[in-house]
Amino acid sequence: MKIATWNVNSVRSRLNHVTDWLSEHPIDVLCLQETKVVDQDFPLAAIQTVGYRAEVSGQKSYNGVAMLSQQPLEDVSTGFTPVVGAAAVGDLDDQKRVITGLLDDVRIVNVYVPNGSSVGSEKYDYKMRWLTVLKTYLEKLLVDHDALLICGDFNIALEDRDIHDPEGKETHIMSSPQEREMLAELLSVGLKDAFRKFTADGGHFSWWDYRAASFRRNRGWRIDHHYLSPNLYDRAKSCVIDIEPRRLDKPSDHTPVIVEI
Repeated sequence: MKIATWNVNSVRSRLNHVTDWLSEHPIDVLCLQETKVVDQDFPLAAIQTVGYRAEVSGQKSYNGVAMLSQQPLEDVSTGFTPVVGAAAVGDLDDQKRVITGLLDDVRIVNVYVPNGSSVGSEKYDYKMRWLTVLKTYLEKLLVDHDALLICGDFNIALEDRDIHDPEGKETHIMSSPQEREMLAELLSVGLKDAFRKFTADGGHFSWWDYRAASFRRNRGWRIDHHYLSPNLYDRAKSCVIDIEPRRLDKPSDHTPVIVEI
């Protein structure tokens, strides 16, 4: 089973990139983030032409997640509320950032973690609240699913080797101590980084700023991840970052990350 995660930064703007990539890489599931489209306008017909179906949770102009699969997913739900309840979630499901489904025995969770804007801002506090509820959500899912994979754009580089230049990381969004501590706490429920099972060195990134020729200079961050429960971590055969879509004309600023189970 092959599962990929890709923040496409607008699925309609990058539709040809997505369909071409799926034609060349016939994986089982592609988890998209930042689709930026309401559900009724999701480009389902184009996705179907390359042999995929779609489960979607979107909103106009912002956020949005989707799961594209060759085979139908089972027990699909969106948002935190179906798992942890409305009282614990509050306003966090107003933004469309979570979708999950079952493929065979694997519970796949696709997330788009808030960016947080800047350390100490209201959006940063929102990110911390969101991650706290995500931990509860995963704990509850793990009770019923020992084969759990959570992937997506986490907007956090956990270690210095995940950043081209970690200088000033303490005050930089996506690498502040509080964000790293929250992600580490999240993983403490029993999840491991699939990419680091196979690749220990730095210099491997999944996101490059559009500015300052960042991609050409490989001045990137590794913020798109696959985290696996012990069951799946032992079964993982590979996890790779495909940088080729980032070379395309008008690409997303992220590129796909693929895990094989």
